[in-house]
Amino acid sequence: QVQLVESGGGLVQTGESLTLSCAASESIFNFYVMGWYRQAPGKQRELVASISPGSRTTYADSVEGRYTVYRDNAKNTIYLRMNSLKPEDTGVYYCNRLGATNGDHAWGQGTQVTVSS
Repeated sequence: QVQLVESGGGLVQTGESLTLSCAASESIFNFYVMGWYRQAPGKQRELVASISPGSRTTYADSVEGRYTVYRDNAKNTIYLRMNSLKPEDTGVYYCNRLGATNGDHAWGQGTQVTVSS
């Protein structure tokens, strides 16, 4: 079973940047659309960005123009570059296949991003 490990989160101030990483135990990025998800305190997990095997990307309106998702197939890793961070970007960030259910076995621990005002 594939394992996904997120890293790169931290505590930053408004306007700063972070780059998150999602490393997979297997070469799955060539076969699945992968998503970056965010779960803010007290809210449902939401999709914020996705990248297809052909590197087509999509973004939620709330992050469009500030976030960039990209991949390194040789490292089995996808990244999320987050610029101009806002307090509302705070949450735990996860990666997984697009459409993964809450019970999907591949969900990792996520990485915490906290943006202070």
